[in-house]
Amino acid sequence: MEVSDAARILLSSRYLLPGETPGGMIRRVARAVNTTKCREFLSIMEDLRFLPNSPTLMNAGTAGGQLSACFVLPVEDSIDRIFTTLGYMARIHKSGGGTGFSFSHLRPQGDQVAGTAGIASGPLPFLRVFDEATNALRQGGKRRGANMGVLSSSHPDILQFIRSKEGGGLTNFNLSVGFDSSFFRHLEGGRPYDLVNPRDGRIWKTVDPSILWETLAASAWKCGDPGVLFLDRINETSSVPGLGPIEATNPCGEQPLLPFESCNLGSINLCRCICGNEMDYGILGSVVRLAVEFLDAVIDVNRFPFPEIRESTLATRKIGLGVMGFADMLILMGIPYQSREALDLAGSIMNFIQTESHAASSELGEEKGSFPAVDKSVYSGPMRNATVTTIAPTGSIHLIAGTSSGIEPVFSLAFDRMINGKKVRFIHPALEEHIGKIAGGGSMMDTVRRTGSVQDLRIGDDKKDLLRTAAEIDPEFHVRMQAVFQEHVDNAVSKTVNLPKNATPGDICRIFSLARSLHCKGITVYRYHSRADQILSRGCETCRVDSMDVEAAR
Repeated sequence: MEVSDAARILLSSRYLLPGETPGGMIRRVARAVNTTKCREFLSIMEDLRFLPNSPTLMNAGTAGGQLSACFVLPVEDSIDRIFTTLGYMARIHKSGGGTGFSFSHLRPQGDQVAGTAGIASGPLPFLRVFDEATNALRQGGKRRGANMGVLSSSHPDILQFIRSKEGGGLTNFNLSVGFDSSFFRHLEGGRPYDLVNPRDGRIWKTVDPSILWETLAASAWKCGDPGVLFLDRINETSSVPGLGPIEATNPCGEQPLLPFESCNLGSINLCRCICGNEMDYGILGSVVRLAVEFLDAVIDVNRFPFPEIRESTLATRKIGLGVMGFADMLILMGIPYQSREALDLAGSIMNFIQTESHAASSELGEEKGSFPAVDKSVYSGPMRNATVTTIAPTGSIHLIAGTSSGIEPVFSLAFDRMINGKKVRFIHPALEEHIGKIAGGGSMMDTVRRTGSVQDLRIGDDKKDLLRTAAEIDPEFHVRMQAVFQEHVDNAVSKTVNLPKNATPGDICRIFSLARSLHCKGITVYRYHSRADQILSRGCETCRVDSMDVEAAR
């Protein structure tokens, strides 16, 4: 297993056991997950064609043995239950997992408290308690915890929630507003929208839905939060509707889950599945089927942190197989990210992965039995896993694999990053082929190192189009790419719409509306330098990244 210097630093600081090598880590993981299939699993991981989520790499074959990345925990309207959930969160973070919560069941600020003369504080103070608790922990002693906080669009405290990160704070939370179909009917019809007390179902007050929508866009413009969850879309496409509604997701929004469910993820490195300038569907299909079997086997060897999580997870056996290296694959094929050809190829590849992965799960269902809650699902035949595909951000594993993250465009063609206190310089390998070998390439490379971009260089437009970075992609195209992948994904898609510094709140309103019209399950935007703690910057300007993964912050 050959990895880059950056990957070696990352692995040494977070993943490897004392005295372990990268190859030794992969062997440990393969043996721990399934001894019968160990050789096949080892092969796709050693070749960096597939990697599971970080907790599996860190914990497989260890005493802890908690291998899942994604959890959703319930937050009920009771002090005892709230602090029980807080304890659950702490233990999950220590094992390397991330947690999502819906705070929508908590009574609003100013409501009565049963049995006392006091009034309720509302969801926000409790959200801050969870955030401070996360500050006191480090996941597995190696990285800070990550959370998602969701509040329903109809909650009386929704406007305070939307503005809650504008002045800083809540650094361990991504936030999303969970929208229902009623909101959009009222927004489109120009009718007042009811905010409802979850304690008794009574109308608390009514608001102009356009003001709520514009306030959300303004806050996202200021600090990147909140994002949007289209909960009605998520539940319309739920594979197990008989188990109740989904109200929250994992920290980056790609994994909608029921209360107490967990999910383990893995991603296929598309760059390692092409031959020449074409996708090798034979290789890809083989990797897909092995990856599905691997992720399903993880469920059986996983050591769940609590009985409730074990019960809910085993009932649905959800897994999330996705991709990474999509942008680098396009560059190798000579296809600009912002092109019709890229959209068509994205749809073809993900449709293939979806078809093959469902076939693999169906075959496992015939061999080992369907997931126990299959009678409450949309499936009529054998199916091992209630969900099979997800597009995750691959915040750390794409560095290990030496490729671009998830389905994102290349963020910058050159940048510095601090990994565990060490500065690592990243220069995209495509620059050598497209710039380094032409006359004047040396001075051009100096410009790219400084700016992270080729758009101001005297090179052909074809090269400029091919090497566009995330901020140089039309924001609308970001949304269209996400929608193409979502069409062929069971769960959801983690994707950020990168915006230039001069973007407006009105631009963000239009992006949110486009995502709705294209049937996305959620959407996140980030305006360049809208936050002081931005993790990555374009060009070789040192930006600090210590123990917190890229996926833990927008």
